[in-house]
Amino acid sequence: MSKRKTESQIVAILKEAKVGMPIKDLCRKYGIDNSTFYKWREKYGGMEASDVCRLKELEEENRNLRMEKEILKKASAFFAKEMK
Repeated sequence: MSKRKTESQIVAILKEAKVGMPIKDLCRKYGIDNSTFYKWREKYGGMEASDVCRLKELEEENRNLRMEKEILKKASAFFAKEMK
């Protein structure tokens, strides 16, 4: 299994594809599966490395907020029962 690529590496690989390097050659060169390349392109296509970093930060924040929301919903239901 190859190492995970950084956001900067992913963006650089996607840029190589944009300038015309065949995808199968890129995948071989960087040791990635074709499906991985297409997932990256779908998710990060057209972004700069800083945009990708910000996207990851926002996804993490979103995940944390969803967990907090669930905790608050459960706490609210618990205290509503206690008040009855």
